[in-house]
Amino acid sequence: MSTNSSNTIHYQLQFYVPKADTDKVLAAVHAAGAGKYPGGLYGECAFIYPGTGSFRPLENANPAIGKVGDLEKVEENKVEVLCIGRECMLDAVKALKEAHPYEQVAYFVFRAENVE
Repeated sequence: MSTNSSNTIHYQLQFYVPKADTDKVLAAVHAAGAGKYPGGLYGECAFIYPGTGSFRPLENANPAIGKVGDLEKVEENKVEVLCIGRECMLDAVKALKEAHPYEQVAYFVFRAENVE
């Protein structure tokens, strides 16, 4: 599907990732096609902002950071990228899950209205 199509559905993928892993995970998401803008003039676009993630691994968890039962606080980034088309969004989510260090990835996908 062409990135120029005004009929193509746009999605916003948002996810949280430890600061140290941001570049690696974002590179995988970009390689899957996310972060390109209509018209083909810009690629590898993202909005990244810092914060603190907190979580408590529960019984049977296999945490990449922290220990089961302990509350953990981690410096993370929240990342937002545009995905043009459902296939791009699905590919980006798959790449995110494969590249992310966490056992369970916190992410959200929003369908965005394309207004031209």
